[in-house]
Amino acid sequence: MSVIEDTKQFAPAGSWNADPVHSNVSFEVGYSGVNDFRGSFTDFSASLKGGEQPTLEGSAKVASVDVKDEQLNGHLQTPDFFDTQRFPEIAFKATELRRLEDNRVEGKGELTIKGTTKPIQLEGVISEAPATDPFGRERIGLKLETSIDRTQYGVSWNAPNQSGGDYLANDVKLIAELAFVKAEG
Repeated sequence: MSVIEDTKQFAPAGSWNADPVHSNVSFEVGYSGVNDFRGSFTDFSASLKGGEQPTLEGSAKVASVDVKDEQLNGHLQTPDFFDTQRFPEIAFKATELRRLEDNRVEGKGELTIKGTTKPIQLEGVISEAPATDPFGRERIGLKLETSIDRTQYGVSWNAPNQSGGDYLANDVKLIAELAFVKAEG
């Protein structure tokens, strides 16, 4: 069997919604040339429809960005970064999803930040099969990652580093670790 050949249905048929308590949407960006700076969005949603033609959509409220520093959280709301007043939401829609061997995932999608929509490549993993939680609900896990050039979305603030280069890298890694619960009905 080929590595890129589908081995089974992407996700079981039905509608699945991300459980925000057990899910995480985050980012990593190189900082000062010495480490990765991390943050997350605390107010987000994602929905998955399984079956023959899987769909995945999600969004995050920019005002919910959390980088563990209130002053920096505020700066990220300004036009220097996300311009929350004009663009309050980041949106994602998968255009293609494939489940590969070993439950690996590949796909394509569209990401919208600051009103700019660009295609992205996805990779990740999905649960082998649904699990049943203590309340009798079916759950599946999906982790997706991609990297983007933030400047292509108009997120271009930077400052020169005293040691050379800039403080912020342009490449940003986006990570969605989603625990989906099957919708009732």
